[in-house]
Amino acid sequence: MSKVLFVTAPYFCWGVQVIGTWPPLLMAYLAGVTLETGNQAVIYDAMNKKHSFDDVKKEIARHQPDIVVTLDYLPVTGAISTATVPAALQVLALAKEVNPSIVTLLGGPHPTFMYEEILQDENNPVDFIFCGEPELILKELLQALPQGKGKAVKGVAYREGASVIANQRQPHILELDRLQPAWHLLDWNDYVYQVEPQGTMASILTSRGCDMGCAFCSQRLFWRDDWRCRKPEKVVEEMEHLIENYGVSYFTLIDPYPTKHRDRWEAYLDLLIERNLGVRLLIETRVEDIIRDADILDKYRAAGIFHIYLGAESGDDQVLDALNKGTDFAMNKRAVDLLREAGIMTEASFMIGLPQESWDSIEKTIEAAVELNPDIAVFPVFTPFPFTPIYQEVQERIRVYDYAKYNLVTPIIEPDRMSMPEITDALGLCYMRFYGKKVQEVLQWEEGPMKSYMLSAFRLMMRDYGEQFDFAGSEAPPGHPSIAATGSSY
Repeated sequence: MSKVLFVTAPYFCWGVQVIGTWPPLLMAYLAGVTLETGNQAVIYDAMNKKHSFDDVKKEIARHQPDIVVTLDYLPVTGAISTATVPAALQVLALAKEVNPSIVTLLGGPHPTFMYEEILQDENNPVDFIFCGEPELILKELLQALPQGKGKAVKGVAYREGASVIANQRQPHILELDRLQPAWHLLDWNDYVYQVEPQGTMASILTSRGCDMGCAFCSQRLFWRDDWRCRKPEKVVEEMEHLIENYGVSYFTLIDPYPTKHRDRWEAYLDLLIERNLGVRLLIETRVEDIIRDADILDKYRAAGIFHIYLGAESGDDQVLDALNKGTDFAMNKRAVDLLREAGIMTEASFMIGLPQESWDSIEKTIEAAVELNPDIAVFPVFTPFPFTPIYQEVQERIRVYDYAKYNLVTPIIEPDRMSMPEITDALGLCYMRFYGKKVQEVLQWEEGPMKSYMLSAFRLMMRDYGEQFDFAGSEAPPGHPSIAATGSSY
C-alpha cells in the first residue's frame, strides 16, 4: 500500500479568489481513485490555506508519502493553469529534497501539451507527467509502480536518459458518474464564498470537455474534441450529499460548457427545482445558450442559479471573429439583457492587449463594456498560452517567458501601437472607468439583497486589486482622463 500526498502549489493569482475559495475538485477525484485502489490518500491544499513553500516542505516531511502529486491547478476550468507550473515544479522539487525516493507526478493542461519542454530539463523534479484525463492513468500507475512497471502505463510521459518518452494516451472515461471524489479528505473550513451572505463553497462537475474552437483556450485540445456528461440525477444526489454532510450552500459548476444539450440541461434544472435544495449556483456558459434558453431562464433562477459568467471578450465583431468566438456584440448584449430581465447576475470578460491594440481600441473596449453593462466586468490581458491555436500567430511578439506571469494581468506580447507598460496602464483605466459608472448605478438601486450583494462584491474586488496593483500613478495618454481621476470614491 502506497501513501499518496496531493498538494496544491502555493500560487496566489490576482482576481481568481476575490469572491471565494474553491475546493480542488480534480484532486478530490484523484484521491478517490487512490482509495479505490487500496492505497492511502491525503489532500494538502497549500494554495487555499495560503501556506508558503517552507510550509509545504514541512508537510511533506510530516506525512512521509511514497508519492506526491500536484497539478497546474487554479480554481477555474483550467484555461489559465500555465501560471501555476513553476510553483507546481517547486513543490515536486521539495518532495525530492525531503526524500529522493518519493515518486513525483504532475498533471493538467499545460503539462499535457508541454511535457517535452518540462522533461528535457535534466534537473526537473518530475518522474511522470499525466497527459490528458488523469484518473485512469493514476489508477494504472498505482498498480504498476510497485512492480517497477510505471513506464509501461498508457498516458504517461517520462525521461529515459537523454530522451523524453510519451506513451499512447488513455481512452476517456465514458461514465463519469463512476468517479467518486474523496470529499471527506478536504478541509471544508477552507472553502468559503465571501460575498454577502457568506457560506461554504463547493466545486462540482456536470460534464467534461468542450468542442468550441476559441483560439485562446485549451479546452478543446485538452479534451480532444470530446464532451461527456453526467446524469442530472447523480449530480443532484452529489449536491445533496455535500449539503447534508459539509453544510455547502454555494456551488460552482466548473464545467467549461455545462449547458451544451438543452434537454439534459433543462432536466437538471427541473430536478433542482423539484428538490428545492436552498442553495445558490454560479456557472459559466456561452451567450448562444442563454439566447437559446430565453424561454426557460425563469427555471435557471428557480433552480438557484444567480451568477453567470460569459466570455464577451470584445465589443469589436472583427476581433471576435479573429478569436473564433462564434458570437458578435449584438448576441452578447442580448444575452446580458435577458439575464438581467430574469434577475440573474452577469459577469463578462473583455480582453485587452491584443496585437492590434491601441489607445483608441482601449477606449472602444471601455465603451463596449459600459454599453453591455454586466453587473461585473473583468478585463483579462491577452495571454497566448503555448499550446493554444493562437500562440503561433503571435509568437514573434512575445516578450515574457516566465510562465508564472501568464496570469491574465501581466502583458506578455507587445502590440503594434502600444508599449507593454501602456497595457498595464490601460488595464487600470478599464477597471476604473467601468466601475466608476457601475458603482454609481448600483448606489441608486432600491435597498435589498441584490444591492447589498453587489456592494459587498465591489468592496472585495477593489480590496484585491488595490493590494495587487498600484494604478493610481499610471499615466493615461494625451486626451484621456487620468486613472486616478476616473476612480470612484466608493
